Amino acid sequence: MEEWSIFLAPYRQAVEELKIKLKGIRKDYQITSQSSPVEFVTSRVKPVQSIIEKASTRNIPYDNLRAQMYDIAGIRIMCQFVDDINVITEHIRSRNDMRVIEERDYIENTKESGYRSYHIIIEYPVESVNGRIKILAEIQIRTLAMNFWATIEHTLNYKYSGEYPPEIKNRLQNAAEAAYLLDKEMSEIREEVQEAQKYFSKKRNI
Repeated sequence: MEEWSIFLAPYRQAVEELKIKLKGIRKDYQITSQSSPVEFVTSRVKPVQSIIEKASTRNIPYDNLRAQMYDIAGIRIMCQFVDDINVITEHIRSRNDMRVIEERDYIENTKESGYRSYHIIIEYPVESVNGRIKILAEIQIRTLAMNFWATIEHTLNYKYSGEYPPEIKNRLQNAAEAAYLLDKEMSEIREEVQEAQKYFSKKRNI
């Protein structure tokens, strides 16, 4: 386990740094009294057992994990509206402290299960006592509705190991469609929602 702790150390450092930096986007918008595209940010480092299982499934040699397993470090950014995803994506592309390696659009190209999210794989430099280490990390950007659906689907996936009974599969797909419609309707009243939030924020700070 000590070897795993050493291996995962830069990933743990990376998620902490990235979480602080990406949460900073929200603060920057709030300082200038603008509506933030970032609602909240979460992070995780993939558990050792999950790394071992994925390496086995994908035939990834242990000595090549850093180069081939891109989601050991994971960041999730939640936002209120679908249009916010584009704003966040452009911001990440423009940053100098990370480099975009690949983008995967599961919003326009929804998975068969109904999963919707925007994934960005980045290369991020971590400064350690042994020098600079470049690691890969995956940033997932999604709305609150997408995140609610994905969280439920993830839980059910563990229970059924991906082999859903027909009824559960249909209900998940129906729920995904409902989440899509919710996002669509909320986008239509975006300006009204943001104006109300600004008003509430001013009242709270009086």
